[in-house]
Amino acid sequence: MSEHVSVMVNEVLEALKPWNSVDVVVDATLGLGGHSRNILVNCPSAKIIGFDQDPFAREIASQNLATFQGRVEIVADNFRHIGKLTDREGWGGASAVLFDLGVSNLQLTNAERGFSFQNDGPLDMRMDGEEECNSSLTAEEILAEWSIKDLTHIFRDYGEDANAYQIAKGIVRHRENGGYVKTTGELVELIRYILPAPVQRKMGGHPARKIFQALRIAVNDEINALNEALDGAVKVLAPGGKIIVISYHSLEDRMVKHRFRKWKEEWLGDMNPRKALVPTEEEIESNYKSRSAKLRVFETEIKNGGVPNALQRIPT
Repeated sequence: MSEHVSVMVNEVLEALKPWNSVDVVVDATLGLGGHSRNILVNCPSAKIIGFDQDPFAREIASQNLATFQGRVEIVADNFRHIGKLTDREGWGGASAVLFDLGVSNLQLTNAERGFSFQNDGPLDMRMDGEEECNSSLTAEEILAEWSIKDLTHIFRDYGEDANAYQIAKGIVRHRENGGYVKTTGELVELIRYILPAPVQRKMGGHPARKIFQALRIAVNDEINALNEALDGAVKVLAPGGKIIVISYHSLEDRMVKHRFRKWKEEWLGDMNPRKALVPTEEEIESNYKSRSAKLRVFETEIKNGGVPNALQRIPT
């Protein structure tokens, strides 16, 4: 089994209680199968439908979950399409839909994927790898073609980088002078060149981190995909079902929080617990990548003869 440490496993399992009533769980971000494995071990009747667009992750997840034969279905698709599960004949709804919105170590440690600013490799960043699924655009193409205005937009809104305009202008000026950024290492060097040393020292982290985040989100259309996935998630739930989301940066967490509040205002259910959960100090010490995680749970209500409001009010 490939070594993999999932984030906030105990909190996910707590949200799923009572375990003996858990039936179908849609793991919208299957990854290497860490959360799914823990669910299958602790919930005796659970079945997993796991979505992942990354062919490398699906292959490893299949190996990691091989002992649960007959209880796991792996779907090669972007989670934005989970709403299509309702088209299946006899679909009875899911007990829960789980999202873990982080980038996996599998992607970060493979330099050829282009996700990491610490490993030199081609500026790709497509989650679906070499498969022709949803993202034909690469980070290299964005840097080679987009305007200062468009680059500033993604660096500011997706990366939440205070130096968005300065970096965007520097990239375009470099391009106009014949420079062409093809690798992650070249992009890191260019950002370090653009930003004065005092600015870099005040950033409190790697100067390229937020730019890499912004490019990844843009390449994979992650904001629109998450919006569509949340719409789909509430449609596929069984009465009283739960949506569990683990996010790692404020942009995604705000989207989830605002969507949950909107659903509450529409009498679809409520957040339970009301505030986001964060990892324990012990987990952060043992798994540093969990430090920025926030977990939110939305639980649909069951009313009017057992039909949840969430399903009554979804437009057809």
